[in-house]
Amino acid sequence: MLFWSTMLFLMGVLAFLDSIFNYGEIFRQANSFLFMLISLGVLIRLRKERIDTLKTKSRSTEPLSTEEKKTESFRAEEKKVEVG
Repeated sequence: MLFWSTMLFLMGVLAFLDSIFNYGEIFRQANSFLFMLISLGVLIRLRKERIDTLKTKSRSTEPLSTEEKKTESFRAEEKKVEVG
């Protein structure tokens, strides 16, 4: 991710220099095309990481709910023992 962010930054610097020095029409087209592709790649990667994070969180909450059920049954048994 750091690599792609650095690439986008460097391309931004080149685009800035292009606007100052007028390198030419070909560079502008290539630079805008590369900006589009790299940005799309970064967005896809971020979305994939977000989905993976959500899956991990959902997996980590499942065992907690089963442990809570076990705890409830133990508490119910404790109450029965205390009353009886």
